[in-house]
Parts: sequence; C-alpha cells; structure tokens
Amino acid sequence: MIEPEARGGAGPSRSSVPAEASIIVIDDDPAMHDILAVLGKQDGYSVHVAFDGVEGIQVASQTDADLIVLDLHLPGVTGFDVCRRLRAIGIDIPILIVSSSSDPVDVVVCLEIGADDYIAKPFELRELAARINAKLRRQRSSQSVLRPGRVKFPGLVVDVSRHEVLRDGVPVRLTPTEFDLLALLSASPGRKISRGEMIQKVWGQGTDLDMRSVDAHVYRLRRKIEPAGPRPTYIHSVAGIGYRFERRGLTGRLAQAGDEPPDDGVIQLQQG
Repeated sequence: MIEPEARGGAGPSRSSVPAEASIIVIDDDPAMHDILAVLGKQDGYSVHVAFDGVEGIQVASQTDADLIVLDLHLPGVTGFDVCRRLRAIGIDIPILIVSSSSDPVDVVVCLEIGADDYIAKPFELRELAARINAKLRRQRSSQSVLRPGRVKFPGLVVDVSRHEVLRDGVPVRLTPTEFDLLALLSASPGRKISRGEMIQKVWGQGTDLDMRSVDAHVYRLRRKIEPAGPRPTYIHSVAGIGYRFERRGLTGRLAQAGDEPPDDGVIQLQQG
C-alpha cells in the first residue's frame, strides 16, 4: 500500500525533467499505473505500462525509454528475473525497484543483478517523484555532471564523453549507476571518496540511500572491471570512509600505514 500523501508538491516542477523523457512501469497493480500517470503529467514525462514480467520485457525491448519502474512481486516471471533478463539483453537504462519488502537481502540482491535503486512500500509520493526525476535528469542530460573527458589506466579506459569503458581493449557493459560511480572514482585517482559523497554525486543530493547499497554497487562494478585475482586492482576500500581509485603498483601510496585494510572484494556491509 502506498502512503496517501498530498499530491501537491509530490515532486519538482515540470521544467526539472528533460523534454520528451519517458518511463516504463512494470507492475500488476493498476493503482501504481495511475499514480505514475499523475506524476508523469505533473512532471512532464510519458508513461508506458505493463502488467506482468513478460509484457514488461517486450515493452522495454520495443520502447526508447529513460527509466524502468519495476515491481518485484509480479505474476509469472518475478521482478528479479525481469531485471536479470533486461540486463542480459543489453537494456542499460536505470531500473528502480518498487517492492513491499524492505528485507535488506532483497535490496542487495536487486542491486547485484543490475537494479539502480530500490524503494520499499509504503512510500511517500514525493519520495518516488524525487527519485524518478533525479534519474531522468541524469539519464537525459546532454553533459555529464561528472568530469567529462577520457581517462586511461593500464588495462582500463574510461571515456565519459562516449559513455564507454574498455578493459584490455574490450568494451565493458555497465549500468548507468555503475558507469557514474566509475567515472566519479576514476576522475580523481588516489583521492579517498566517502560513501556520502558518492551518494550525493551519483544518486543526487538528499537521496536517502543505505550505505550498504553503495557497497553493493561497488561490488558489482568490481566484478566487471577488475582483473581476476585475490585483491582489487583499481577500486580500493578505505576503512571507515569509502573507496579510492588507483591502479595497484603505480605509486607507493597504497602502502601507507592504515590507508587500506585487507580487501578480498567482498561487499562491505558495515557502515563507515
């Protein structure tokens, strides 16, 4: 059930959303379709609907949308499977999970299989509107808010202007959130970046995101860009703070006492 908050002030003004933005809502609850239709009319984006997972995959495959709002508890094909299949067929637009479950395990699993955000029911309409609008602005923005350009490291190239990542010359498929995280980290090699700063710059100012969700995204990003080995090569944990991007072995900073604890690449579940 969704909190019956006042619809006035549920989100930013229409001008805050890029023109011609659109979303897909995959949910078997007609009320959710109605809610998003109202928010879309208010904030200036179109809404395409699907009532189950199979239809949702079909609509997503045929629609040039900017965001998918996906319910976990769908008839037939579950939201988990829909998310996996969408990523497997190359659909890389942001996926916002909506679920009646607030189980941290469900949250982490969704992030691991490719979702970009998770909001549990009941929620306030203004929170849903804010999360959708923030993702639409970032997705449709013609210029990245992160540092534009191309950065190159041994074995890894991050090209922000082309939204491309190469590992050993081979393209790496990242979700929009994973790419923005990598762009942020790689733009300042050697600098410690807190989880709070990562949330602010990647998810948006004022986003209420659990620190464990940041760790889950970093874990998934590592699995895609790190060479095989017992320890990360590029993205290093900084105890009690967050992460630092630095090609292992390029400088002596990694050996500084207390700068980096043993890191086996496992998701960090403790909040820094």
